[in-house]
Amino acid sequence: MERVETTILRSLAFNEEYSRRVLPFIRTEYFTDYTEKVVFEEICKFIFKYNKLPTNEILLVEVENHTDLNENSYKEITEYIRNLDTSALDTTWLCDTTEKWCRDKAIYLALMESISIVDGKDSKKTKDAIPSILSDALAVSFDRNVGHDYLQDYEERYDFYHQTEEKIPFDLEFFNKITKGGLPNKTLNIALAGTGVGKSLFMCHFASSVLIAGRNVLYITLEMAEERIAERIDSNLLNVNIQEIEKLPKSMFENKVTNLAKKTQGTLIIKEYPTASAHSGHFKSLLNELALKKSFKPDIIFIDYLNICASSRYKGNLSVNSYSYIKAIAEELRGLAVEFNVPIVSATQTTRSGYGSSDVELTDTSESFGLPATADLMFALISTEELEGLGQIMVKQLKNRYNDPTINKRFVVGIDRAKMRLYDCEQSAQADILDSGQDEEYVYEEKKTGPKKSFEGFKF
Repeated sequence: MERVETTILRSLAFNEEYSRRVLPFIRTEYFTDYTEKVVFEEICKFIFKYNKLPTNEILLVEVENHTDLNENSYKEITEYIRNLDTSALDTTWLCDTTEKWCRDKAIYLALMESISIVDGKDSKKTKDAIPSILSDALAVSFDRNVGHDYLQDYEERYDFYHQTEEKIPFDLEFFNKITKGGLPNKTLNIALAGTGVGKSLFMCHFASSVLIAGRNVLYITLEMAEERIAERIDSNLLNVNIQEIEKLPKSMFENKVTNLAKKTQGTLIIKEYPTASAHSGHFKSLLNELALKKSFKPDIIFIDYLNICASSRYKGNLSVNSYSYIKAIAEELRGLAVEFNVPIVSATQTTRSGYGSSDVELTDTSESFGLPATADLMFALISTEELEGLGQIMVKQLKNRYNDPTINKRFVVGIDRAKMRLYDCEQSAQADILDSGQDEEYVYEEKKTGPKKSFEGFKF
């Protein structure tokens, strides 16, 4: 049976379509056999120089011009070239086989490099580089998309305009209104709020609602322990005051969780990282590991929260300013959302001037104005004494790529801090909000009538 390497080399020499599709992804170091490495290098040199495939005769001449080959090597290489089979193979199968071979080789080389780093044999790289090295290897793939031809691909574009975009809906009416039904994949969505206003509460509530809807959720926490996040979600989903959870008898707690598990097909994974220690490379490695070990692919990712992430771009660079650093984190997280085809939800702090303000603006974003430039949706969570007295929190749109941000620019939602929940308020609660720009033109298809709380009627 022919070795994969031989199949690849002969196809590179005699199949132009295959060669143009895969050559950019094949590295010389993937070939361990010296003969095959030389043949690959000669094929590449000829293609890059003359923009066409070499013949056997050309390869033999080029090898003969090598001055660094001993007699045995020369004989082995020329014999290898003469024996290359010129028969055609299925191009699609070739591409798939080559892609797997490249990925396997990349993973092997990454593991060897990682071992070398751990053993202290690589003076230029530290152990912090290992997650990124492994992630890059796992991500090896052939991207066959060469772009959209505006004039030729109009039918594809028309179909795109009329297809139903996959979204993760909210269980809150006005959030669905401003997003036209939920968060699309490949997006970064940011909640802006001061300390203690409700950033984590919002994300825990939304994560809970997505889980109940039967979706897979990954919740990454860099501020609180995994158990504290789970406690908040327990309070929300089990309908128990957060202060009372620890007082529940084990049998009752177990019964509630068991009943909950029967009502959803979704899975929630909570992963904790030390503050400011993890970046998009760590998250990518986690996602690949979850896929490998648990066959788990999230439908949405929550990162609590953005400002205390690290940047893979500026690792160990203390001289970079906060604008560049936070913007880099935002760009890396959005890149992660695109790569794994999910929406990412995170949060950021307000500035001192924004804390406690009843009218937060984009300029109140802590540390970096580069963050709003990267986010697809950004909204402020605003709490005042008056709103707290009413059991409400105000939401103000700051940036919205999904809809006109002047429509429903401001609205209120109910908040139950004891049970870590948000819920829809009566329409009358929205009536007196100035500068709301409320418009009833868009009606979310799953809209519920009345001031019903999010989990009303949900039995445990």
